[in-house]
Amino acid sequence: MNQMKTLILIVALTGLLVWIGGMYGGQSGMVLALVIGLAMNGISYFFSDKIVLASYGARIVTQAEAPELYTVVANLAQRAGLPTPRIAVISDDTPNAFATGRDPEHAVVAVTEGIMRILSRPELEAVIGHELGHVKHRDILIGSLAAVLAQAIMFLSRMALWFSPRDDEGRSNPLAGIAIMILGPLAAILLQMALSRSREYLADDYSAHLTGRPDMLASALERLHAYNQQAPMQAAQPATAHMMIVNPLRGGGLMNLFSTHPPMAARVERLRRMAVEAR
Repeated sequence: MNQMKTLILIVALTGLLVWIGGMYGGQSGMVLALVIGLAMNGISYFFSDKIVLASYGARIVTQAEAPELYTVVANLAQRAGLPTPRIAVISDDTPNAFATGRDPEHAVVAVTEGIMRILSRPELEAVIGHELGHVKHRDILIGSLAAVLAQAIMFLSRMALWFSPRDDEGRSNPLAGIAIMILGPLAAILLQMALSRSREYLADDYSAHLTGRPDMLASALERLHAYNQQAPMQAAQPATAHMMIVNPLRGGGLMNLFSTHPPMAARVERLRRMAVEAR
């Protein structure tokens, strides 16, 4: 099922990229965008983890560099029947985490320095359990490919500020430029939303069963959400926000309608209910 979702998302994002290319350069622009999109799909399949990690300035760490974090990840991975993923640390005080890679054998779990400072050991285990849920369900391929393609779409959309699209007769078309600037990023976010919200609930459930402590994940999510609303991650981007355990972008009101994450209150309530039922 996840393979079909991946295919649908990638085809849709590639189609959006081709549409933007057509707005800039007509039929030749569409062909060029299609070639670029196909090349990016191939490149991102093999290198999406490196691209995403580089965008956040994350560095791979060894067991000697982060012994406690390594122990948490290795123990939970063994319990989940997964290979121990590589571990990366992001130099950011805002607490957050994500997983990336094309499959469990090439997975990376990345955490910020802030998350290791503010969470207790059980809360950190619950967060890592959530990320391993994404690895187990192979959500990391969907998220990583979508992030790379969405970055390309948003880059082309921003180009409309400097290069106005042309109509069939070669005349400047500022209205088309405005449409690209608004609709391109919005469509990319909506496509990501269509798949990522349900996957967050499943990863929450997986962590709750893996660690046996849904209350610890609920506590961790509340704390992470509060920190990210007060001081969003400096390197956070709309194209990759869906990969994080909590939304790294400050938002509220109407913006919540376009969030790639389920409402935090709903996630916490589900986990609290699971904790009560498990007693």
